[in-house]
Amino acid sequence: MKHLHHIQLENFTTESGYYYPEFALSYQLFGQELGQAPVVLVNHALTGNSNVAGEGGWWNSLIGLGKLIDTSKYTVIAFNIPGNGYDEVEANRIDNYEDFTARDIARLFGFGLEKIGIDRLYAAIGGSLGGSIAWEMAVLLPDLIENLVPVASDWKASDWILAHNKTQQQILSNSSKPVHDARMMAMLFYRTAESFKEKFNRTRN
Repeated sequence: MKHLHHIQLENFTTESGYYYPEFALSYQLFGQELGQAPVVLVNHALTGNSNVAGEGGWWNSLIGLGKLIDTSKYTVIAFNIPGNGYDEVEANRIDNYEDFTARDIARLFGFGLEKIGIDRLYAAIGGSLGGSIAWEMAVLLPDLIENLVPVASDWKASDWILAHNKTQQQILSNSSKPVHDARMMAMLFYRTAESFKEKFNRTRN
């Protein structure tokens, strides 16, 4: 069951110049009480949310008692990217996701951490988009993160990635099953031709 905390942020302008008078940035906490242990920030991927551990946690294999990110040793914090719908806050509805960059989200997360009194992270970890946000936070706030752990992520998007993203955008805009079809394309994108051959070898699996 999710237990969301909210932080009110005001007067935020994206890099593209879009102005938001307010945000209700939401987050969840796991493990030790805030202020009692080193803090690990977990950034979710594009289709994820702040529920990273416990009941329904999408990263339960990594986060929990005695696990890689041990909740008996750390305070784990995870924000929701505004507009992901998990916090059900109407004011956070994003009309055009292209108004936001990974750096914009990194700035929002940085403001959020400041609001709740966190000025040092033992680690920041995230996969895919979450890793990109962690990279941006490391650039914007070079004294914040002790251990940076981006997973399946780079600090930049190559031309090849941008071309794939454009293709997926077209699928999302034109398909009768947009997310399903875009994910099919993504599963090809995430793998090499050789890895597909090794897995299937012209058979159905």
